[in-house]
Parts: sequence; structure tokens; C-alpha cells
Amino acid sequence: MEELSLFSVPQPKVYTVSELTQAIKEILEAEFPLVWVEGEISNARRPLSGHLYFTLKDEGAQLGAILFKNTQRWLKFDLQDGLKVVCQGRLSVYPPHGNYRLIVEYIEPKGYGALQLAFEQLKTKLAQEGLFAEEHKKPLPLLPRHIAVVTSPAGAAIRDFLRVLLKKFPNVNVRIYPVKVQGEGAAQEIAKAIYELNRLKWAEVIVVTRGGGSLEDLWAFNEEIVARAIYASKIPVVSAVGHEVDFTISDMVADLRAPTPTAAAEMIIQRREDIENLLNDAFNRLPRALKKQIETQRLNLGHLLKRLQSLRQRFEYAYLKLDDLSQALLKAMRHLQERHWTNLNNLNKRLVLSHPSRQFKQYRETLNQKEHTLTLRLKHLLQQKNQHLHQLQKSLEALSPLNVLKRGYALAFTYPEKRLIKSIKQVKPAVSLLVRVADGEIKAQVEERHELEL
Repeated sequence: MEELSLFSVPQPKVYTVSELTQAIKEILEAEFPLVWVEGEISNARRPLSGHLYFTLKDEGAQLGAILFKNTQRWLKFDLQDGLKVVCQGRLSVYPPHGNYRLIVEYIEPKGYGALQLAFEQLKTKLAQEGLFAEEHKKPLPLLPRHIAVVTSPAGAAIRDFLRVLLKKFPNVNVRIYPVKVQGEGAAQEIAKAIYELNRLKWAEVIVVTRGGGSLEDLWAFNEEIVARAIYASKIPVVSAVGHEVDFTISDMVADLRAPTPTAAAEMIIQRREDIENLLNDAFNRLPRALKKQIETQRLNLGHLLKRLQSLRQRFEYAYLKLDDLSQALLKAMRHLQERHWTNLNNLNKRLVLSHPSRQFKQYRETLNQKEHTLTLRLKHLLQQKNQHLHQLQKSLEALSPLNVLKRGYALAFTYPEKRLIKSIKQVKPAVSLLVRVADGEIKAQVEERHELEL
């Protein structure tokens, strides 16, 4: 019988990294083909590919997740860091990185409906941008003759709206712009209808309406594209979506919110009888108002006449006062004229006694004498200044560094700064210098420096 060798133990299978990763991938995907995972979103990011990458985490662990672009079209809310969600998906391994992740196929917020969360997120976003501001809302015309209704022509909402509207004011012109009011593509059709009606400029009022329903049924009127179309409309928009308890984003952006389609018709156009009663009441009040106005004006006219009489008396008194002042002024002018004539005669006599030709001659002699004296002084002063200037020039030439250079000295400057070198500490070996001598400049370079002991 052949003995077993101690060295005949079977050798273990050696995997390559790719083989081991592929084996783990097959086991993991087979064991967890579909799982539900609860966690908090963090590190959410969307690269140019459009896929959404994020991390699910709890207190003890974290798991990478990906929501592919083609799956996101069913997503109604924004994935934000810190949001707690429940995801359905399958586990998979990405071999190039060697890590596993969750491929998300369905996601919803934990403890919060997806549509309700999307509603609150969009409501907060648009409110911050000012789309709900009262100062942006446009008033409705009093009696619009052309009304456009954006709705489904097969719904009960349009029938109720037309019944009430035409009963109140049968002469109004109504055009229905047919659109889908729920389901995929409804929001795009509603927004397109609003833009088109603004382009045509036919309607004076646009009514966006549909009957009641669940949040899902009314969702087209909570889409951002519809809200921005209403906000951009130059024509006033009335939103009449659902029942009185239903509130949509369209209601908040619109210029007027009607609780129901029937109420929209009543709010847009007043009843003909109400307008006639209003006009009759105005006509009845007009004579009384005119009579009161005439009495008031008559009283004002009486007060004005009294004031006018008082002004007339004041004018008469002013005329008399003006005559008195005129006489006094003439008398004062004659007296002043007589005084001037007297003064003029006295001055004429003094002028005859003191002929100016004598004074002119005396002044001319004095002037000539002073002119001669001034000329002598100026010549003397000029000679003194010239002598002082020559002395300063000689001193300046004696102190000039150029004269020092002529005696064989030189000045050294740093280059290219051209700063005068006063100490050996200002230069180092290999530094360029500019040396100034009497008849030019020399560019040099420092090879060594030796400090002298003083």
C-alpha cells in the first residue's frame, strides 16, 4: 500500500482580483436582487452625465447609491443632503473600483409624501424668488369682453364656468384653449397655452381651471413650468383649480385665485343687474350731490365777494396814500436840487481860486526828483546782487562733486537703481555697478569686497 506523502496536501485556489470581484458580484446580486433600504442622504451630486450619485447613511454605516438619469423622470422632489428616504433597488459591484453600491429604482421621503414634499420645496423656492408677491399681481378689467379658458373641453369645470358666466353676461366672448389637465405632458400643454394666448393678445383675462381631484390629479398645476408661465403673463390670470379646500402653486402665482370654476365666473364679471343697480343708484345720488356742491360753491362765492369788497376799500385807501407820498416826494426832490446847486456854486468858486496847473507843475517836479533817486538806488542794488551772485557761483563750483571728479576721483552707484554707494554693505559679489568719472560712466561688476577697519 502506497504511503501518502506529507507534502501531497491540495493547493488552495488562487484568484485574480478580477475573478474574485466577479465572484463577489455574482453572489451579491443573486442574494440581494431587490432590497428596501432606509437612510439619510449625504454627498448628493449630479455630474455632466445626469446620473445622481449620493450616499445613504445611518449611525453605524454608509452605502453608496446611484439613481440613473432615465429613472429620474419619475422623481417629483429634489434629493437634498440631510433628507431621510426609503429606497428600493438592487445591490451591485462596480469591478473597476471594487466597491458595492445600491442601484436605486424607486425612492420616496420617509414619513412624507413625495408629491407633498415636492410641493413644499417648489413653494419655498418660488416664494424666495418673489413669484407670490402682491405687488406683481395685476388687477382684472371691470367688464372684460374677451375671456380665454385654458382647460379640458370634456370636463365638468368648463360647463359650470360657462353656465354661470353666460347667464350673468351673455354678450361676453369666450374661447376655450383645450389642454390636458392631468397626466404626463399636461403641465407643458398648460404653459404653452398661456404663452400662446399672450402672443395672440386677444384675451383680456385668462382662466386656468379644472375640477377637483386628488393631489396627483391636480399635480400639473403644481409644476414649475406652469407657475413661471403664469408669472410671465402680461394678461391677468385667474386660477380656479379643484375645490375650495384645494390649493395649488398656480393659485399662489395667479393674479386672482377662485375657489371653484363657478366662483371664477362670478368673480370675473359682475351680474348685469348689479351693474344696472349700481348705475341707477349713482344717477339717484347725482342730483343731491350736485345740489350740495352748488350750495357749497354759493357759500364760497359769498365769502369771496365779501373779501373782494374789503380789498376794494383797501385799494382806495392805498390810492390816497400814494397821492400823499407823491407830493412829499416832489417837495423833497426840489429841496435836494436846491442844495446841490448851492454846493456846486461853492465848489466852482474854490476851483477858480485854486487853479490846477500850479499843482500839476509842482507834482511833476517832485515826480522827476523821486524818479532820479529811485533809478540810482536800483543801479546800486543791482550791482550788489551781481557781486553776491558771482560769489555764490564760485562757492558752488568749489563744492561741486564734478570738480572732485576732475581731480581723479570717481562715484559708484548701484545698477540699475543708480543709488550712490556709501558703504561696502550695499554691494555683494557679482552685483553690477555704475562708476561715474569726470568724462563719462563705466559699467562694472563686483568680484570681491574687503571691509576696512577704521
